[in-house]
Amino acid sequence: MPSEETTPAPRSPRFRRPARWTEFLRRYGVYLALLLLVLYNVVLTPHYLQWSTVTLLFSQLPPVLIVSMGMAMVIGTGGIDLSVGSTMAIASAVMAKLVAPESSHGLGYPIAVAIVVGLLAGLAVGVFNGCVISVARVQPIVATLSFLVAGRGIALVITGGALIELFTPFLGTLRRGTLLGIPYVMLVALVVILVVAVLVAKTGFGYRLLAIGGNLRASVLAGVPVRRTLITVYALSGLLAAIAGILATARLRASDPSYIGLLLELSAITAVVVGGTPLRGGQVRVLGTVAGVVLMQMLQTTLVAHNIPDSVSQMVEALIIIAAVYIQRTSSRSA
Repeated sequence: MPSEETTPAPRSPRFRRPARWTEFLRRYGVYLALLLLVLYNVVLTPHYLQWSTVTLLFSQLPPVLIVSMGMAMVIGTGGIDLSVGSTMAIASAVMAKLVAPESSHGLGYPIAVAIVVGLLAGLAVGVFNGCVISVARVQPIVATLSFLVAGRGIALVITGGALIELFTPFLGTLRRGTLLGIPYVMLVALVVILVVAVLVAKTGFGYRLLAIGGNLRASVLAGVPVRRTLITVYALSGLLAAIAGILATARLRASDPSYIGLLLELSAITAVVVGGTPLRGGQVRVLGTVAGVVLMQMLQTTLVAHNIPDSVSQMVEALIIIAAVYIQRTSSRSA
């Protein structure tokens, strides 16, 4: 008597092809777009291959790169951190208030002390966000959105609502100094990228981070310390935002809470998404995020070089975000 079990008929290749193409675009689309943009600039943008262009790019990238590394880890857990721009402003304000002389309404502390306290302020913001999310179980977008609003107000209170100019020699060296032609600020960003890549790919912390983003319920049942991991992830995001705030302050030569870090959270999210890290969590693409940051910065530079208004630049960035999210959703559904 023949068995009733039947082998499922293989799917037609035409149903598998969308999954392959969307997955390819999700993984490698950012590198392809970056290559095409470079070729376009080499051919059509005057003086693009000059070293001054590269130096300008190096001076603009570090804060966004550093913040994007923290954002990539947060999104890897399935969360989001909208407070990183305000955290940058708080760290900048704390450092400036401590190091500025008393004649400028500061406290006159050494620069080393001011930087450490500024970093601790960013760390404290991240720990607070992590506790609200993991202990109080508030949605990440709600918890960090509240600090997006409140954090910049805190920074303005610290500085008295005024811009604090800084003439500290160390910040000048940090802004202008180079090693083998590479600015110090870019070297700091490269160290951060390397550390994050090792944390995500080579440590138990990275495994727990990805496990939480992949399946939160299963992680809880498996005994993964979810609360501790989430607090650590948001604390690292806050610390990296503080580092970016200090670098931005050195570049600006002043602490301006109404400007430093403004809308940088959107740039970081864009870079992470365009770089191939899915918003649902479970993956962190560090190299893709770096490529996403470079792509978006080069795109802005290209549009400026061709005298295209900022409004058009913002619309182009919005379209890129929509396309990246669409590719992610299509790839997930097809898979």
